[in-house]
Amino acid sequence: MAEQIKLTSMRNAYGDTLARLGEKYKNIVVLDADLAKSTQTIRFGKKFPERFFDMGIAEQDMMGTAAGLAACGMNPFTSTFAMFGSGRCWEQIRNSIAYPNLPVKIVVTHAGVSVGADGPTHQACEDMSILRAIPNMKVVSPADSVETERLIEFLADYYDSPVYVRLARMNTPVIFDNSYKFEFAKGFVIKEGSDITLVSTGIMLFKVLEAYETLKGKGINAEVIHMPTIKPLDKNILIKSAKKTGKIITIEEHTIIGGLGSAVAEAVSENFPCYVVRLGVGDLFAESGEPEDLFNKYHLNVEAIINKVLELLKKK
Repeated sequence: MAEQIKLTSMRNAYGDTLARLGEKYKNIVVLDADLAKSTQTIRFGKKFPERFFDMGIAEQDMMGTAAGLAACGMNPFTSTFAMFGSGRCWEQIRNSIAYPNLPVKIVVTHAGVSVGADGPTHQACEDMSILRAIPNMKVVSPADSVETERLIEFLADYYDSPVYVRLARMNTPVIFDNSYKFEFAKGFVIKEGSDITLVSTGIMLFKVLEAYETLKGKGINAEVIHMPTIKPLDKNILIKSAKKTGKIITIEEHTIIGGLGSAVAEAVSENFPCYVVRLGVGDLFAESGEPEDLFNKYHLNVEAIINKVLELLKKK
């Protein structure tokens, strides 16, 4: 019998971790934009109502308020859906949070095509690119609920700059065990290899690991790098791997324009030029549908990764 895959919610991990950290860190405040039940910040709100602010459907006001709270020494976490938390209040994030370099944590849920049936109006596939372009902003996309918990624990003590955290709506496979330690601005070699490098971020790591096992059965020794922090990018781990394999494929549940693939291509082109192929959503708006159907349609599945590896390995 095949081993049962354990699925858990990154949103639940976020909500539970916030509620737990609220006991220790009395300066944590949480702001939400009328979506606390979906983002799971409601768990903090029930426990610490005096430090929870439902701002209503007013994301710009939420970011401005968070900036003011941060300037007064509080530690604000703001949450909404990725489409609204990256797009609707982009100007307020840029001018009120990033320009004065205030340590506001923008933790969004419902990112990427895995939002599914809510369709293209809610599938934020451009969010990492538009936030990555803002000076001082850091961008992180964890792979599972364990990494989400460790990341939020780290952010409770992080005051150097604003951070954008990207979480999924769907339940996702658990990859890491409880011994996992998150390291900011670091990539992780999950599997060592010498034939080709597979670099992913967020929930795509599970599919990359499945592809790795299939490739291994074909005699292909792939190196798998998990890159939770998109900005600042761990260039050293990429260059080291590129020198071994000379071929990189990036996989992300995001547009290939300006996200992980672009960041990797920029890093290696400046330091160790090699083949870089980007797998992600193309220059288009995705359709409404079930998450797995959308992963298949937009070539974010195991088969697409394997086919791209076989194609790239033919190049000299």
